[in-house]
Amino acid sequence: MHKYEPSANSAQYLITASDPLRLKKLHEYEILDTRPEDTFDKIAMLASQVFETPNAFITFVGKDRVFFKSNISNYAADKTSIEKNPFALSTIKHDFMVYYDTFDDHFLRDSPLVRCAGGIRFYAAAPLRSPEGYLVGTICVADSVPRNNTITQKQVEMLKSLADIVINKLESRLRFRNLLKLQDELMNITLHEIKNPLATIKLANEVIMKDPLKMERMGPMIKQGVARIENKLHDVLSHSEMREDQLQLSIEDTNLNGIFASIIKDYELQAERKNQTIRLEVSHPLPNIQADKKKICDVFHNLLSNSIKYSHSNTTIVIRATKAEESVNIKFIDEGQGLDGDDMQRLFMRFATLSAIPTGKETSTGLGLYICKSIIELHNGSITAGSEGKDKGATFSISLPIVHKRQHEPELRSL
Repeated sequence: MHKYEPSANSAQYLITASDPLRLKKLHEYEILDTRPEDTFDKIAMLASQVFETPNAFITFVGKDRVFFKSNISNYAADKTSIEKNPFALSTIKHDFMVYYDTFDDHFLRDSPLVRCAGGIRFYAAAPLRSPEGYLVGTICVADSVPRNNTITQKQVEMLKSLADIVINKLESRLRFRNLLKLQDELMNITLHEIKNPLATIKLANEVIMKDPLKMERMGPMIKQGVARIENKLHDVLSHSEMREDQLQLSIEDTNLNGIFASIIKDYELQAERKNQTIRLEVSHPLPNIQADKKKICDVFHNLLSNSIKYSHSNTTIVIRATKAEESVNIKFIDEGQGLDGDDMQRLFMRFATLSAIPTGKETSTGLGLYICKSIIELHNGSITAGSEGKDKGATFSISLPIVHKRQHEPELRSL
């Protein structure tokens, strides 16, 4: 076993403890300043029994304090200062460490935890290391009397195994919380997405009520709107039954020309209501791409819906698609209210409120562009927006690779 020998200024672990990536991972676990739990207390008790010590702890090192998630000792506090603290050494010690007598160490001998009545004389700890390699704390044992060099390799391995159990528990909770967030996100997205077909059905019904002879034209629109709602609800049910590691894109050969024709037909009635024209400009030949057809349809529906929603009557909306070397570039260009500097800063944020106001009293959840960015990034593509200013229109530009190269997909982005 090797003792950790701190640097002369004894500040190395203070700097490491403040590492933003380490702290970010620690806060993701949502473990700091939480109540004691029987699960962690039992793990600490096992460590105490393995080493036959009266004291055992599961600790997490924050930026300026050490928090005791489990405290099997007579020490009443649930946190302590980070300075000159043996628990804080875990942020830089990557392996098991042991002090048979803390008085022998020139750094620890002045620690309040060592000098106090019944203070720490014997200390052994295994680091709590996240899967990414961040040291977030320790599982450790302590005694108020020093010990001879009697630790066995079996004891060391058992304490390391208990450390792995703690991390596995934290990671399991993190995955579960992320899954719950995903389901909440999915529900918000679905509620947003079914608004567009519902609007089409409502308008078609109003037209039929005024002129029953138009039933032949409106009927297919209503049928298609109902089908879209059914599909979105089916997606919710399907995703609710998935585990986190099953959430992924459903890549297939996708004909963009067919998607463009479909969405223009879906929004034809809403555009006509505001005397707007939708013009499709496609360079030929436009290749098929490898993509999740349903999700790409969702993106195009969002963008065309916004163009109609935020543009005035008697304006033109252009959908322009061109082929690049390894990608297809699509632009949605409108003559609407445009975007100012503040809009550009918040544009793709969830629930963002922008300066533009729907011109036909339509409603919005603010989820649309957030959804679009999520889906496009899942496809390893990009989406940007541009505008010359207020009332000068806006252009949303999408680049999608023709061939999908599977990568690790971003967390909480599958819809």
